[in-house]
Amino acid sequence: MLRDKLIELKKTLIDQSILVEKMIEQSFQGLIRNNPVLLKEIMIMEKQVNLKEIEIEQNCTNIMALYHPEARDLRSVLMMLSMNKDLERMADLAQDNACSALFLLKNPCLRTMIDLAAMAQKAIRMLRESITAFINEDPALAEQVCRLDDEVDELKIKIFKTLLTEILPDKISLESAFHLNNIAQNLEKIADLSTNLAEDTVFIARGIIVKHNITRDIESGGITCGKQ
Repeated sequence: MLRDKLIELKKTLIDQSILVEKMIEQSFQGLIRNNPVLLKEIMIMEKQVNLKEIEIEQNCTNIMALYHPEARDLRSVLMMLSMNKDLERMADLAQDNACSALFLLKNPCLRTMIDLAAMAQKAIRMLRESITAFINEDPALAEQVCRLDDEVDELKIKIFKTLLTEILPDKISLESAFHLNNIAQNLEKIADLSTNLAEDTVFIARGIIVKHNITRDIESGGITCGKQ
């Protein structure tokens, strides 16, 4: 019975991730396609994510209360609870990006948009691959996702530097620069949250904590520090 409940919980979380990924992608597609309808749809999807978040949280609580999972099963429930919160946060960031995009539809910035597109693609890839790693309980793929985070960080810095040189009357307004930078910051946060998902998968599969450049084996109690 516990195994069936865990499978059901995992499926619900995967469905949530699919919806969140759609929100992130659509928040950028609405901007580059000059389509406000796509952007406004995200507001509806965000409410769906919120309802699903509560459902998943309740299911996690019920499983722990009724079945008292141990070892790997307990790790799975706790990490899915953590993933649920991170996915809801990503949905909030996608909605915020949609709001900035609605402003930018009338104030495009082609040069910055090219880098933003690359950044969005990497952030979406990180989310997709972190969920694939979770589905397959593949810690090796999860670790690859973590390494992609540096590439997203570099793009964010590049975009910020570009915006500093373009805040001129004949190029881009200060308000447009704010919204472009806001989108970049949100994409970086989405990448960070995808890294969290990947780290949670490593914990489920191996029982090893990999956060803050620290590796800790919960069974042996051993701790090592350094870049993973």
